[in-house]
Amino acid sequence: MNNAPIGVFDSGVGGLSVLREIRQTLPDESLLYVADSGHVPYGEKTSEQIRERSRSIAQFLLGRGAKALVVACNTATAAAVADLRERHDLPIIGMEPAVKPAARATRTGVVGVLATTGTLQSARFAALLDRFAGSVRVITQPCPGLVEYIEQGELDSPRVLDLLRGFTRPLLAAGCDTLILGCTHYPYVRPALQSVLPAGITLIDTGAAVARQLQARLATLEMTAAGPALPCQFWSSGDPQALRRVLPTLWGEPGGVELLPF
Repeated sequence: MNNAPIGVFDSGVGGLSVLREIRQTLPDESLLYVADSGHVPYGEKTSEQIRERSRSIAQFLLGRGAKALVVACNTATAAAVADLRERHDLPIIGMEPAVKPAARATRTGVVGVLATTGTLQSARFAALLDRFAGSVRVITQPCPGLVEYIEQGELDSPRVLDLLRGFTRPLLAAGCDTLILGCTHYPYVRPALQSVLPAGITLIDTGAAVARQLQARLATLEMTAAGPALPCQFWSSGDPQALRRVLPTLWGEPGGVELLPF
């Protein structure tokens, strides 16, 4: 069981940023990855639609022997992680926008959150603010359209830069000095984001923290793999060729991709 794979899924390619952190932190673990690109973006879907997709994908990964699941999507975590934990008795790690570290990092006392509409409207995100923001002022900014460009591997085009300028302008005007990347897709536009921001703005995402949390859970349960890891397996509910094209850029190496059969 220890050498069974870890299942990771996202609405599309964004979770590859988390997958890379898991591979770096746990190099002996075999990995399975599902990109639900046929249903991206999750941010514009209802919570029930996201729960239905998450249940189906979880069953698919468990059917391939996954010993743990990582919901590498902030929107799916907000909508579905509690439901998945009720249904399955195995480690299930979700994403959380990094409100607590951002509140510690800010010097101006104003933090901005870049995220999908679904994440920002969730009760889970509201609870995080209540729990960790304290006296820090948190300003949220939905980013419609950004996920779709990242899905295509478009990370620093003029139109992506224009979107980023538009999304960050009100946050900067409000005095934000710390920005949370509240979607797993967004670390891929970090260099582009830094190019349109003034010096001294801190960017925070949670991929590395999720990998460390997974590592700790597996160690506590004595489920850590001895290795060697098998090559990562990929599935997409969209066009498999589209995922194959972006894997060298977003994952760091090419890989085979199969069509998700639902």
